[in-house]
This record gives sequence, C-alpha cells and structure tokens, in this order.
Amino acid sequence: MNRRFVIEAVMIAIYGQMLSPSRPVEYLIPYSSILELYEMKESVEPVMPEPDDDVHVKQKIGELIAFFEEPLNKKKIERSLLAPWRKSPPLLVKDGVSITVVNASENAQYGELFDPIETEIILTSLREQTPVLTDQVEFTDRVIEAEIPIQVFDVDDFEFALEADLTTEDWMTTP
Repeated sequence: MNRRFVIEAVMIAIYGQMLSPSRPVEYLIPYSSILELYEMKESVEPVMPEPDDDVHVKQKIGELIAFFEEPLNKKKIERSLLAPWRKSPPLLVKDGVSITVVNASENAQYGELFDPIETEIILTSLREQTPVLTDQVEFTDRVIEAEIPIQVFDVDDFEFALEADLTTEDWMTTP
C-alpha cells in the first residue's frame, strides 16, 4: 500500500530523497502550490540561501513545471480543476512515486494563523486523513498551538514517516 503525504510542490524540487523513497509513496499537492512554482522560478528572490543550491533548486523547479506541463499530465490536472476538492488521477513520477493534484478550496477557516496555501494543506490533510510532510518548523508549531487534528512530519524524518503506519483512529487521536 502507498504511503500518502500532503505537501507543497516545491518540496519535491528541494528534497531529492522524496523521489527515492524506501516504499511506494503518493504525494497530494494542492494545485495552488503548483502555481507557486512558476513564481519561484521567475523570481529574483532566492529559494535557497546558498547561490549554488538556489541555481540547482530553480533548475529542479523548472523540471517539475515541465513534468506538470506534459500533455497527459496537464490534461489530468485540468480535469481536477473542474470542481472544488476534485483530485487528479495519480501522475506517475517514477516507479513507486506518484503525485495527485488536489483542487483544494481555501475557505479562510484558518486564515488568521495560516496563509492560503498552508490552509489548503491543512484542509487537504483533514479531508484525506493524510499526514503533512513539511520543512517549516513555524508551520508545525502553529498547527500544534491551534490544536488542529492533523499529523505533521518534518522532512528530516521522511524515512520514519514512511514507516509510521497509523490507523485512521490513531491518526485522529494522535496529539
């Protein structure tokens, strides 16, 4: 069975290990985070603090954009955009790794504490009962402070997260 995580699209570009997991994985990505890739690629603002890392990540962002723009993938994504909360069929990145694009609908439910993409990640996690994988410590802290009933893993704990098999009941009651 695939392990599933809700993530931002840019994380696939930043963290190469996410494309070489030890077991099959499906990433659920809110569509708005794909749109954010275009902004990051064209921005003069660095994505990474080190210039060499920034060049590398922007190249990977370009590759990820090209993947999403491949005709078959683009068609699958466009179909998911026809209705709120509709999901694309899985887009196969490589053996054992797929991406499902979610037409998440940000409803300002958490607007005071979280930006729109963070809210879509939270709502997707709640809706799909799937943990979030992030590198944003501040985001994790705010989720805990707000007592939002989602499970969040730090990207540094990716291998642990892959092995953490929780039942739905465990997931909903884990603090």
